[in-house]
Amino acid sequence: MDNMGNNVILHDLHRRFDHAALAPETDEKAVRRTCEEALQYGFFAVAVNPVWISLVSELLAGSPLKVLGVAGFPLGASRTNIKAAEASNSVADGAHEIDLVANIGHLVSGEFSAVEREVASVRQVLPYNIVLKVIIEAGKLTEQQQVEATRAVVNGGAQFVKTGTGFFGGVTVNQVETLVRAAADKIEVKAAGGIKTLNQCRDLLRAGATRLGSSSSVSIMKQLAESAGGQ
Repeated sequence: MDNMGNNVILHDLHRRFDHAALAPETDEKAVRRTCEEALQYGFFAVAVNPVWISLVSELLAGSPLKVLGVAGFPLGASRTNIKAAEASNSVADGAHEIDLVANIGHLVSGEFSAVEREVASVRQVLPYNIVLKVIIEAGKLTEQQQVEATRAVVNGGAQFVKTGTGFFGGVTVNQVETLVRAAADKIEVKAAGGIKTLNQCRDLLRAGATRLGSSSSVSIMKQLAESAGGQ
């Protein structure tokens, strides 16, 4: 692809990023640094575990950045009512978006209707203006299971299907393409997991992802600046 095509794909790249601080060792200092970086670069959202939502909401107050909480993270094996409570409590603490981990055991065993019911249950407890993304851990699913999982997410009423948590392997272009086809323009696709380079971002966006989850967002933006400086 020529530079003009690349520039179109990477236009407003910063607004594609959910800047993540989700590692188990994340402390208050790391959360504050993540928010400072997000404000500096104008990322779309800051993604943190539920215990940090109130702090992030305070730190980002008055900015256009969104506060992103997770539910059932990272295993997806909590009871549905616990996931729903986690999600609704995060919203009460100031979250604008929720990334929910689906029950991966249900997905690998073909119990897609159970996943659809769970997504619908969590969607039901959230205000209408809260964006719900559902993580299906695509790397643990066959391509057909990824398709069926995406359909369950669509039917459950979520706004995004997300490739993975990043805890169990990185995202691939093939996964994004599969999810985009299955979503059939009904919902959007978020790519996450091991996104560390500008080239990865370019390929994943080209494949149809509209949001990127990464803890390397700052490094990638520096790569973009260097790339632009070299043209």
